[in-house]
Amino acid sequence: MGAGSAIKISSETSVTDHERQLVAQVLSKDRKATAEFVGFCVDSVYSFVRKRLIPRVGMVDDLMQEILLAAWQGLPKFRGDASLRSWILGIARHKVDDFYRRRLRDSEITEENEPSAEPVMEPGLDRHLDAAAEQDRVERTLAQLPEAYAMALIWRYRDEKSVREMAELSGKTEKAMERMLARARENFRREWDHA
Repeated sequence: MGAGSAIKISSETSVTDHERQLVAQVLSKDRKATAEFVGFCVDSVYSFVRKRLIPRVGMVDDLMQEILLAAWQGLPKFRGDASLRSWILGIARHKVDDFYRRRLRDSEITEENEPSAEPVMEPGLDRHLDAAAEQDRVERTLAQLPEAYAMALIWRYRDEKSVREMAELSGKTEKAMERMLARARENFRREWDHA
């Protein structure tokens, strides 16, 4: 495999001969193959990770390092049941979920830190999050929120996690997660109206 060889990503879900050969070469500690594998991983998941971390894009490189390390360490277990790209995207999805889980579990936001006003539900919030024309405004608004609120909203509306899933993954109760989401929506609405 020459230095100029390019990886061709299979549009199918099965692993290609090139991918099998690449995995074998990486496992045999071939430096060029390892560099190609790293490039393949980055090409396969960088935009996926970046999109899911908006507006916290400064954290993308750290998360990419975690994904690359997990992929490289898990390579001996790669069975080839799916394409290499699908396998790496699976690792990336889990790492993004882990990232949100850690951030929400470690959040310091409590009800005592919040104004006493009753949270107001924003019925069109998911419409705002999904509207492509308003995406920049959404990202700027999310960037103005405390990190835990922004991540809770992204996890709920962009990644379509249920409140139950979010609670289980973050180690919080469903009621606590519902309160966090209500406060996050209220803060989002306030920032949205202010902008």
